[in-house]
Parts: sequence; structure tokens; C-alpha cells
Amino acid sequence: MATVYLGLGTNLGDRFANLRAAIDALGSVGSVDCRSRVYETAPLYVTDQPAFLNMAVRISCGLEPPALLHALKEIETGIGRVASRRYGPRLIDLDILLYGDRVIDMPDLTIPHPRLPERHFALCPLADLAADLLHPTIGRTIRSLLDALPAAEGVRVASDDVADGLVA
Repeated sequence: MATVYLGLGTNLGDRFANLRAAIDALGSVGSVDCRSRVYETAPLYVTDQPAFLNMAVRISCGLEPPALLHALKEIETGIGRVASRRYGPRLIDLDILLYGDRVIDMPDLTIPHPRLPERHFALCPLADLAADLLHPTIGRTIRSLLDALPAAEGVRVASDDVADGLVA
């Protein structure tokens, strides 16, 4: 079983319900071992859209990375995601951030996630789970990558209450 870190994001509909649905569905691909706090973040790249809720989860997974990616796309579709413009609004987005210490560069799959070091919305929740984990290609901890970014504007903790069922 591999230790895999996934990023979850949503900015349409009932955002908390979307995250819950995704976490529930992840049981079909592995065991969700740990969940970050939920962060509300301003959109990047395409800014004329609602704010996102973002979080990370750690799963134990027996699927190889291409099969995991396929399963995540099926989960997104099952929750109701439809194709839209790149970086545009979405009901749910599931990204493989890290897959153990593996480095993969395929046409449809790059691990570690290629834009992870530039994204507060991915690094903040990932640091909740694995601040001391080394990025396999950069060789720096998740915390040091986060600390190297400019001050986070438009990023705030939206929920860290274990009772809401989203964090552990």
C-alpha cells in the first residue's frame, strides 16, 4: 500500500457537502487515514469565480498512479463535475499531490503535482498533514515550501472543527 496525499477543492454548490461526498467516495480507492483542516481560498489564475474550499487527505492506496487518477476522475464525475474551462469553477477537483516518494512524468499524469510548490491552497492543507515530509524532487519539506511563498492573501481556515466530520 502506498501513502498518497490528495488535494480536494470545490467552489460550486454546497461546498462542504461536496468535500464530504468526495471523502466518502475515496473509500473506493483506499483508506482515508487523515484529513486536513478546510481552507477557504481566493481563486488563482481565473479570478472571476467564487472562492474555493480546499483540503488535503492522506490515503493508503493499492492502486498504481494511472489507475488512481482514473478512479479519481470517476469520483469527480459521480459527484457531478462537468468539463469546463481550465482553472474555472468546479463542483469538485481531486488532485494527486504526492504518491509516496515516486516521481512520474507521463502525458496525463505528473507526480508530484507540478504546481504544488506555488500554491498556498495546496500547501497549507498538506502542511497540516505532513509538514516535515520531503518533496521528492525539490528535497525541501512541505513547510519550507510554504514558508518560501509570499504572504498568503485570500487564504483562511474555514473549518477545523472535528465535529463537522471533515477533519480528523
